Amino acid sequence: MDPSSAGSGGNSLPSVGPDGQKRRVCYFYDPDVGNYYYGQGHPMKPHRIRMTHSLLARYGLLNQMQVYRPNPARDRDLCRFHADDYINFLRSVTPETQQDQIRLLKRFNVGEDCPVFDGLYSFCQTYAGASVGGAVKLNHGHDIAINWSGGLHHAKKCEASGFCYVNDIVLAILELLKHHERVLYVDIDIHHGDGVEEAFYTTDRVMTVSFHKFGDYFPGTGDIRDIGHSKGKYYSLNVPLDDGIDDESYQSLFKPIMGKVMEVFRPGAVVLQCGADSLSGDRLGCFNLSIKGHAECVRYMRSFNVPLLLLGGGGYTIRNVARCWCYETGVALGQEPEDKMPVNEYYEYFGPDYTLHVAPSNMENKNTRQQLDDIRSKLLDNLSKLRHAPSVHFQERVPDTEIPEQDEDQDDPDERHDPDSDMEVDDHKAVEESSRRSILGIKIKREFGENATRVQGCI
Repeated sequence: MDPSSAGSGGNSLPSVGPDGQKRRVCYFYDPDVGNYYYGQGHPMKPHRIRMTHSLLARYGLLNQMQVYRPNPARDRDLCRFHADDYINFLRSVTPETQQDQIRLLKRFNVGEDCPVFDGLYSFCQTYAGASVGGAVKLNHGHDIAINWSGGLHHAKKCEASGFCYVNDIVLAILELLKHHERVLYVDIDIHHGDGVEEAFYTTDRVMTVSFHKFGDYFPGTGDIRDIGHSKGKYYSLNVPLDDGIDDESYQSLFKPIMGKVMEVFRPGAVVLQCGADSLSGDRLGCFNLSIKGHAECVRYMRSFNVPLLLLGGGGYTIRNVARCWCYETGVALGQEPEDKMPVNEYYEYFGPDYTLHVAPSNMENKNTRQQLDDIRSKLLDNLSKLRHAPSVHFQERVPDTEIPEQDEDQDDPDERHDPDSDMEVDDHKAVEESSRRSILGIKIKREFGENATRVQGCI
């Protein structure tokens, strides 16, 4: 469809309640994204993005948004954060040639959790291009932009990690920083958002807040005592959680913490990583959130009426991932999709109930009231040390990344023009030690000394 004639022009129907105003919502989707395949037995399945899109179509949500097919990010776009030699490697490596590049595979942490597969670089270009494109749309007047193929929060400047190769989130935040003095990053994936936190660890222009399982769990970072460094001190918040957390316990932390963050930090834009591996019943996860409980985070962040970029992330029980991101798209639009699922291309995945929502389990919630109270108290105390939003003196603004995203039905993308930009991630510092672990539970290697120096050099 032509974005200019899309339904209500990207405006959602009014929400119910005090938040009942229209939003200009845009959505990025590449129909080829579901064809990428990490390999047999690998839990990361891009097919879940195609399943989500099918549900959005059948629920009638697509015609309420401007739908764009992303233009692929170019090398220069990716190198705003990532090292040139790492991007060159991702572009050149193939399943057939990887055995000739053992040293580089090890150097860039590619091959275990992060396998080489056909079309790997195109996959990275696609999901990164969609996130950056969403940021550009927010910079030019949209209220909410959605990219369910993005949110790959573990990727580092010089290496892959945890199924993530290119950190689309960091790239999108850099784009938002061209127009906004302060950007807030919020992560509700079950895994700590380590790659994003590390990238912005020493700046006060980006606050990162991650709610995650902590304790003998990938990636091993995200201690409540990790609060940022130098100018970034108190601008990293970590909310460490235990197994079995339910909706009520989660929101008893999420709303008071995020409410205070919004009051104190006053971001010009928010990026919310909506990893669905924090849902009950996830193949790799151990939380007990319902889809409505997970989506309440989206609803709450939307209520502040600040430009909002919604991204995907983890999620390995793919029928529930599609359910979740479909419902959260509805929340972004101010809609309440009905529970009875319409017939769709992947209908058989959703049996035997064929409903949008699934009941959480009766697993034990290991997060005691006292633990939750202590965490909330500690983090609110940290936030009280930020007296007011930091003042940022703007230099002459860096040129926008001009991405004329094509409509999903358009075959030939327009030529992209991006004025030369010298924008870099400059106020950042790697954590003192690099810990290479496996998201699949295989501890690969803890490297100190020489490797820590190398990783710091990347940042």
